Amino acid sequence: MTLIKSISGIRGTIGGKPDEGLTPIDVVKYTAAYVTLIKKNVTGRCKVVVGRDARISGPMVEQLVLGTLQGMGVDVIHLGLSTTPTVEVAVDHFGASGGIILTASHNPAQWNALKLLNHKGEFISAAEGQEVLSIAEQNDYVFAEVTELGTVTTDTTFTAEHIRMIMADELVDAEAIRAANFRIVVDGVNSSGGIVIPQLLTALGVQTITNINGEPTGHFAHNPEPLPEHLTEMTAIVQSEKAHLGIVVDPDVDRLAFVCEDGSMFGEEYTLVAVADYVLQHRKGNTVSNLSSTRALRDVTRGHGGEHFAAAVGEVNVVEKMKEVNAVIGGEGNGGVIYPPLHYGRDAMMGVALFLTHLAKTGMTMTALKKSYPNYFMSKNKIDLNPSINVDKVLEKTHQNYRNEEVNTIDGVKIDFSEGWVHLRKSNTEPIIRIYAEGATAEKADALANQVIEEIHKIVS
Repeated sequence: MTLIKSISGIRGTIGGKPDEGLTPIDVVKYTAAYVTLIKKNVTGRCKVVVGRDARISGPMVEQLVLGTLQGMGVDVIHLGLSTTPTVEVAVDHFGASGGIILTASHNPAQWNALKLLNHKGEFISAAEGQEVLSIAEQNDYVFAEVTELGTVTTDTTFTAEHIRMIMADELVDAEAIRAANFRIVVDGVNSSGGIVIPQLLTALGVQTITNINGEPTGHFAHNPEPLPEHLTEMTAIVQSEKAHLGIVVDPDVDRLAFVCEDGSMFGEEYTLVAVADYVLQHRKGNTVSNLSSTRALRDVTRGHGGEHFAAAVGEVNVVEKMKEVNAVIGGEGNGGVIYPPLHYGRDAMMGVALFLTHLAKTGMTMTALKKSYPNYFMSKNKIDLNPSINVDKVLEKTHQNYRNEEVNTIDGVKIDFSEGWVHLRKSNTEPIIRIYAEGATAEKADALANQVIEEIHKIVS
């Protein structure tokens, strides 16, 4: 059993002993601690928005969270089956004190999590997260008396409002999308995306939609992380249906990947690159991505006269940097698009609308659009952690080994070479070390990654 408390929330595998897995006791404890935190800035009644993805444990965790919030005297706006970006938008829309999203994002079905939002619908800061952990550890929370218990108001219609907000944005051109007459395949991996993405596409004027793995059963048809090795069904159907493209999202619809008309991957890294290219054509300014994202965003940004900035991995870090440099678009190389005019959160739905507008206006095929961008190749690897591995020692030793190169240590260790880069860091969401590398060819990226992986194994042994 695993329980991870990080900048990405309280995430763990369901079952086991308290504080070893995500048990009912842990759900109640951390929910109560979160409420204690946000109540410090609230005068009068506290209001919290709650939504979940379709994973199997969702209804059970949802009942625990709703009951705990009521027990803490919180009035709840319950969205039910929803998406992470929809909950984020709803917090601001309803003037709530915060929000909780019940999802383990790309993690497999045995995982679930509490993603915690502030009153702006943005993830709480690292310092606030530490305060939640401290409150929970000390059981320093007080439940409400019977006359002060909270209420639950269910609103299952807010997805339509989220879509309306997307359609109203001046950079979204539904007429251009309708005229392009796209044929699109959607893979919602048996979660919320199988419902909301087809609804969005219909609103945008797409008439030919093939929806695979669209039933929100929580029994994921494949590993829910939208990586090429997990999308063989999608790539085959895009080709057999002669579709213009395929759209893939993770269970909570904050990550976005595309499949080209020939069945090849457009590349998760290039989701943000393409959307940024379109936005920068209309709004001059800066961009932000995390340290593990492709150099192509930097190149495209500079081509439009802007400046690119790098942030530590984690949505809250990217958002903080975006605000600091007044970025017009930003996100993460895992297919996460953050578009400030709508909200400061990764939003696959907004990403779809902007991307399809861009594709329609260019008149290009997916493969042609991909070829129009700087061509880099990413190698994504990981090493499973066990108690014997001293991650800090691994990172420090790696830093020393490459001290003559350009090294960035704001988030793990990133080594920049003239021909590419390698970034190794402890994951916020899984018990692993991630080793990402990028090069001018797939072989060079793999070689850079393998070089560092071999050195890590030597350090550990």
